[in-house]
Amino acid sequence: RYEPTWASLDARPLPAWFDEAKFGVFIHWGVFSVPSFGSEWFWWYWQKEKREPYVKFMEANYPPGFSYEDFGPLFTAEFFDPNHWADILKASGAKYVVLTSKHHEGFTLWGSKYSWNWNAVDVGPKRDLVAELATSVRNRTDLHFGLYHSLFEWFNPLFLEDAASVFKTRKFPSSKSLPELYEIVTKYQPEIVWSDGDGNAPDTYWNSTGFLAWLYNDSPVRDTVVTNDRWGDGSICRHGGFYTCSDRYNPGHLLAHKWENCMTIDKRSWGYRRNANLDDYLTIEDLVKQLVETVSCGGNLLMNIGPTHDGRIATIFEERLRQMGAWLKVNGEAIYGTKPWRAQNDTVTPGVWYTFRPNEGQVNAIFLSWPVSGILELGEPQAKLGETQVQLVGYKEPLKWVALGEKGMAIALPQLTLQQLPCQWGWTLQLTDVN
Repeated sequence: RYEPTWASLDARPLPAWFDEAKFGVFIHWGVFSVPSFGSEWFWWYWQKEKREPYVKFMEANYPPGFSYEDFGPLFTAEFFDPNHWADILKASGAKYVVLTSKHHEGFTLWGSKYSWNWNAVDVGPKRDLVAELATSVRNRTDLHFGLYHSLFEWFNPLFLEDAASVFKTRKFPSSKSLPELYEIVTKYQPEIVWSDGDGNAPDTYWNSTGFLAWLYNDSPVRDTVVTNDRWGDGSICRHGGFYTCSDRYNPGHLLAHKWENCMTIDKRSWGYRRNANLDDYLTIEDLVKQLVETVSCGGNLLMNIGPTHDGRIATIFEERLRQMGAWLKVNGEAIYGTKPWRAQNDTVTPGVWYTFRPNEGQVNAIFLSWPVSGILELGEPQAKLGETQVQLVGYKEPLKWVALGEKGMAIALPQLTLQQLPCQWGWTLQLTDVN
């Protein structure tokens, strides 16, 4: 059994499915999807920081005295079809999904008995959105279902009272935050508990170690659940299951501890923004590059979309997800279930990243741009004459190559038309029998 101490909890082995999965989809959905302007931090930027664009937006479009709570009934989700969402998630090639059950605004997407009249069953959709998506994902896909949960809430009076006492009192976690965590785990059995938002309070205030000890010892998901590292001020990148370290974390080198790169297709926001421009969205080339770099360095990619207040996954997000799925259909063997190789990226040709399948003795070299010369030079693999085989994934014939001294090889790529290419945004060479 695990003790409620970091020393004990950090010694728990990470369930193997998480490292093998490599790719997940993050969904930021909530009352902030109603103004869908600027950022999911809308309430904070408008009311607390009083940022000019937000103040002007409200003055121009809403009557005087309109409060953030008034957005609640406008969060309607009338087009939310959880089966359709599940089908898109499946088509993306993702192996897990993480839904925001509650963001810093405190609004829960399930009918929490600890969030009276500020939840999706009492207000707005009048539906248990968490339950509906969990059911569809489990019935229609093999994705692992996870939930994001914000520890703190910007404007909750109990939290503000605790903060005023420099967290000497613990009214908020004991009456709101912790009961909600136990509630979502017991009710929905998420295989990822993705914590966030410590409000600058230490893990002792949140009783994070107590909750995690229960989660790992006695909860219905004790054997399969994975957690992140955001359990109180100072715990990020130090304690918990996998490390996130910061948003959009992509170190570009191998880390000793399992980590995740959580990032957004919309470069500027996690929630949906009606005022986004086309060039605010990462291209599929950008996203494949992020995935390949992340997995080569031992990480998982958690790629975020923001649905609309009425429950749609905007077309551009759907397109990116389906494009990623099309790429993974061809190149998935170089991603899922792989391990980092002794080199993460190539020393001679930039934009080449390596993954490894130890059981097959197979090194995957994923290259992101097709060389004009038709010859790809690799500085890392040590090829053996008569033994090393090179295959372009999605192309039948083995490729010809020559060794470049003790280390390195030059590979002749086939001359293909655009239509004949196995995929469009990055290609995989499978190398067998290289040292």
